[in-house]
Amino acid sequence: MGFSPGPMELIIIGMIALLLFGKRLPEVARSLGKGIVEFKKGVRGIEDEVSSATYDQPSAYRPQPSSDTQEVSAPKFEPPTSEPVPASGGDSEERAEQT
Repeated sequence: MGFSPGPMELIIIGMIALLLFGKRLPEVARSLGKGIVEFKKGVRGIEDEVSSATYDQPSAYRPQPSSDTQEVSAPKFEPPTSEPVPASGGDSEERAEQT
């Protein structure tokens, strides 16, 4: 829950401000108002910069792929034209007999 001052609290705050600042109270209030306006302008400027950087110019932060890259492709499969040749040497028994 938020704090919202009632009429009695506002009167007490006004009296304290009058005692502290006296005749300078309008000047202090004016400078405080100008400060708040400047603060809001600064916040609004920062919000505008952030929104323009994230929504308007996405290409400025992302590198675009270059067009000079070569397309990579796998070699094409070509079926054999002749029948497979049996491996030389045969069984291990035949190899043992030959040696």
